[in-house]
Amino acid sequence: MSEFDEKLKQAAARGANRANHSQTEAERKRIETEEFRSLHSKSRLELSDRIESVIKKVADLFPGFQFTTVFGDAGWGAACIRDDLIMERGQRKNKYSRFEMVVRPVNEFFILDLQAKGTIANRELMTRSFYQPLGEVDLNKFRELIDAWALTYTELYAANR
Repeated sequence: MSEFDEKLKQAAARGANRANHSQTEAERKRIETEEFRSLHSKSRLELSDRIESVIKKVADLFPGFQFTTVFGDAGWGAACIRDDLIMERGQRKNKYSRFEMVVRPVNEFFILDLQAKGTIANRELMTRSFYQPLGEVDLNKFRELIDAWALTYTELYAANR
């Protein structure tokens, strides 16, 4: 066998090895993606239950708030909403208040993202966001933030309504 024939066989073997490596790398990424999606889904379910529970308590504390679940492109969670009609000097004014907390959908960066917004009497007074990579998620930290943000909104609402 000539030297060229040997190099030709080696090149073919390297190409086949590279193709095999590519396939295994693609398979590994696919499996990793499925695992991250599953972890996100599990975490989202647990946190959205916590969010619903906490926001129901905020809505129950202040009569007039309506509780609603949030799901879809914005994420999964809950909100409480109130739209007050105020008559001042014969003129009608609406004062809208809303507290919403959601777990954002999974994205290509594979992070668990928690967001909260609070509006009181037509003014957005609170915007919060916290995220962690899915491989490093500490659900206790998320639970603590859900509670803390609900307490912050409750205090702001009581002070500004």
